[in-house]
Amino acid sequence: MSAASDSSRAPSLPAAVVVYSHRAEIRDAVRTAVGRRPAADVGPITWLECETGEEVVATVDAGGVDLCILDGEAQPTGGLAVARQLDQEVADRPAVCVLIARQPDRWLAHWSRAEGTLPLPIDPLTAPGVVADLLRAHAQRPVVRR
Repeated sequence: MSAASDSSRAPSLPAAVVVYSHRAEIRDAVRTAVGRRPAADVGPITWLECETGEEVVATVDAGGVDLCILDGEAQPTGGLAVARQLDQEVADRPAVCVLIARQPDRWLAHWSRAEGTLPLPIDPLTAPGVVADLLRAHAQRPVVRR
């Protein structure tokens, strides 16, 4: 397959992204940093906000979610636990990115099976690129059946 045909498969369709945190200011910071279209070949994004881990699971179970951005510091259920739960319970789960407060917590993100991490506070210069890369990778992966 040529590079030209690879780029033609880039996800140009709208993307549904869940952002989870019990803190509205974290959800707002993520939406603001990433924007509605993180890259020319990705999006536009429809943001789905969740305040609880149960809301995340229900939203993902309903289908149509391409990416979950989960606050690792959320209370009472952290985004790392929610990511792990999605990995264990959802056959064709969306891509997952975990917000981490400390770089040493990257191993926890790996344990949770998250494909990406973003440090807190959210950096508007790097967040769009991470989100775009995760959406591209999710669009290219085969459907997994468990």
